[in-house]
Amino acid sequence: MESLEFKEVLTTNILPYWLRLQDKEHGGFYGQVLADETVVQNANRGAILYGRILWTFSAAYRALGNKEYLEAATNAKNYILEHFIDRQYGGVYWELDYLGNPVNDRKQFYALGFVIYGLTEYVRATGDVTVLPYAIDLYHCLEQHAWDPRQGGYIEATQRDWSKIEDYRLSEKDLNAPKSQNTHLHILEPYTNLYRVWPTEELKHSILRLIDVFKQHIIQPNGHLGLFFDMDWKPMNTAHSCGHDIEFSWLLDEACEVIGVNEDETVRRVAQAAKEGLQPNGLMEGTWWEQCETIIGYTNIYHRFGGEENLRIAEHCWEATQQYFIDFDHGEWWEYPNLSAQRSASVSGLADKAGFWKCPYHNSRLCLQILSYNS
Repeated sequence: MESLEFKEVLTTNILPYWLRLQDKEHGGFYGQVLADETVVQNANRGAILYGRILWTFSAAYRALGNKEYLEAATNAKNYILEHFIDRQYGGVYWELDYLGNPVNDRKQFYALGFVIYGLTEYVRATGDVTVLPYAIDLYHCLEQHAWDPRQGGYIEATQRDWSKIEDYRLSEKDLNAPKSQNTHLHILEPYTNLYRVWPTEELKHSILRLIDVFKQHIIQPNGHLGLFFDMDWKPMNTAHSCGHDIEFSWLLDEACEVIGVNEDETVRRVAQAAKEGLQPNGLMEGTWWEQCETIIGYTNIYHRFGGEENLRIAEHCWEATQQYFIDFDHGEWWEYPNLSAQRSASVSGLADKAGFWKCPYHNSRLCLQILSYNS
């Protein structure tokens, strides 16, 4: 796979789309764009989307040096620090209105993870160490309020003041489970990035402990990651997500490289299990983000361990992604595969082009990772 085509998609398709979504009146970025490209200027704004936007433009600036990317990253960073940080109890608000006022003040630990991810990437990109204490504070919130000292692992959510909550769910489609694979995966990711700019023994211990949670509880005997668990780590269903499997494979490999440990056997085992989700047309089952993680994951496996089959999987998935997901007319990607010959907003299930969950981080990270593999 050629770096040039990934750089072109990043710089002409993805990032310009999100640059246009900056809200010049109220600061930050608009919270929603419909499938027909209508910008919903008064849409609510989520901490996850903002953490991911911050990570995206910070990482793009670090890699490419474009000052527009730095300005966008700084816009997102300033908005997070001004509006999303809860200065009374700590942590971040889950959701704001378009004026920056909290409308859902629950503490979802998945969201704290993504804000750490964005802030630490901003530090990496700019050297602005004044941002680092915010990321460290959020790490300590996770360790103090989310870690289960009895059975290990991190719970999903609490009330604003860190008291118990009855509905743990990250979204309506999730089970009401106190622990999930998804949240643990997206705590591993920011902790790894935090270690790059704050390499303490305390944090290394947290990362090692988290890896052990995956090995002891989340990875199932068939090599897939379980999805939802009770407090005692009993699985609440038997489903799995091959997209999360392959994403975990390369994020685990990255974490091990950063802290200096070896989990090669686990990395390869989970990547092998994820192949179950590959489709004959080259796609991984699921949405746009599964395609991104599949291409990164099997490219990583190829570079780390060899095997032409792994490279072919990544190449085939990239070819299919260009055919079925990338909106070359308007920018950005469809959330669901556009299997029609007509590439228009009338297909793809009318899913948002940008929104609470539809973000620039998966596809931008794909492009940046391929550039790094080929550098």
